Amino acid sequence: MSRDSTESGASATRNGPSAAFPTADRAAVEPIAALVAVVVVGLALGLYAGAFADAAPDDRRSAAKSALDRVEGRVTVGGVLDPDRMRRVEAPGTAIAIELEADGERWLAASGPDAPGPPGVRTPEAVAVAERRVTVRVAPGRNVRGTLRAVVWR
Repeated sequence: MSRDSTESGASATRNGPSAAFPTADRAAVEPIAALVAVVVVGLALGLYAGAFADAAPDDRRSAAKSALDRVEGRVTVGGVLDPDRMRRVEAPGTAIAIELEADGERWLAASGPDAPGPPGVRTPEAVAVAERRVTVRVAPGRNVRGTLRAVVWR
């Protein structure tokens, strides 16, 4: 009995996990498949980097939005924009033009001599524009919807 158990233990040790694998049993990758995998991973990283770059906020656009927020706060009283208050538009350090369109009328204001000109004069590539719908007082007791637009140089 002792002899049988010794033989079975020895054979288990020889064929167990510590036994060496012959070279034919090892995994291998074809060079073409490896090259294709590297190219696919490279393309995926390139697409990811491109999408990440496109998702970054545009600083010029955010400058126009922040200018619009500042101006709206100065010309709005009780949630209603008064066109007469547009003369008070000042944005130190920023050349900004403010446009207001409501009820078929247009009001323009500029923060200084370097501010962008009217839409027919300025080039679209040279400016950043932000706009928002607002309530505009056109007469005492008469309010209409309009568009407030901030234009800054890029």
